[in-house]
Amino acid sequence: MKQICILRLSALGDCCHALSVIEALQRKLPSARLAWVIGKTEYQLFRDLPGIDFIVVDKANLLKSFFSVFSESRKREFDVLLNLHASASANFISLAIKSIRKIGYDKARARDKQSWFCGESINAVDCQHVAEGMMEFVRALDIEVDKPKWTPLSLEPEETEVVEYIDIGRKTCLISPCSSQRYGDKYNRSWPVEKFVEVIRYLSEEKRLRVIVCGGRSPLEVSYCRKLNAEKFDGNVLNLIGKTSIREMAALIKSVDFVISPDSGPAHIATVMKKPVIGLYSMSNPDRSGPYDSGRWLVNRYPQALSRYRSAKVNEVKWGQKVKTPDAMAMIEVPSVLDKIDGLLRDLDRQSSEK
Repeated sequence: MKQICILRLSALGDCCHALSVIEALQRKLPSARLAWVIGKTEYQLFRDLPGIDFIVVDKANLLKSFFSVFSESRKREFDVLLNLHASASANFISLAIKSIRKIGYDKARARDKQSWFCGESINAVDCQHVAEGMMEFVRALDIEVDKPKWTPLSLEPEETEVVEYIDIGRKTCLISPCSSQRYGDKYNRSWPVEKFVEVIRYLSEEKRLRVIVCGGRSPLEVSYCRKLNAEKFDGNVLNLIGKTSIREMAALIKSVDFVISPDSGPAHIATVMKKPVIGLYSMSNPDRSGPYDSGRWLVNRYPQALSRYRSAKVNEVKWGQKVKTPDAMAMIEVPSVLDKIDGLLRDLDRQSSEK
């Protein structure tokens, strides 16, 4: 197998999961030539990956991108296309890719008629984490692989540039307070800003940590930025919401000691960078989509949210069922987050003393 195409357009978190597939293929098939069909925003983060031919798609101009991918892929025929993105846009783009085999998700996980576009599917496995599910694509090629694993990304010149924000004399926490709002306000998984204020004060004033707050320029993030700026924090707190690129944010994550975040891309970037994440979950099941290596640090109120808003238990709903009630995030209590912070700091101290 010499030519392999991986199709995963977005989002940042899922592209981080897809990275584990790419790294597994590079380890197991070092002579294979790999191409990644990826969205233009996500490409910015992964563009320096060695040994990857990128085919960049602008989802805002899908028809133009289709013909661009068609033109690019006509230059080579792939042995296999791994369609890791079960969506209408990805299915459409897959039509432009010339490949002998096309493999998609199993019936339970495929969406938007993906089976119409793929001649094969991965094995159906119940209750898998998203990253583990993607590894089934590697197994579909008769390749034995273990659990997902990642090599931290190299990001230059950003890693050098963000050094000015890091105080090497003390621990630093990066907080990414807002989740993606691609599903609109009804599925806003962000924790209330007032609760983040309490956590920031605890980190900076009680624990004397450096705190960096990051985020984009969406209306919600602008609102959080203004509210945080209105607080009188001490000099340990740096608000960079709206002031960093994706690569700069990822470089900061690589430089800090740990991350606090709701269900969002930065939580998964932290996993790639091998940084522990205190994840805040109530609207989605972290066993399915939480930061892969940080299970012990998650604050999980998803079972309670299911009970309150859907009168159901986790084993009574489909895997991946979301609680689309933003009030559910308020079920996460500040003391529970502070307990996780204390436990994680003790663990980091222990690891440091053992070196």
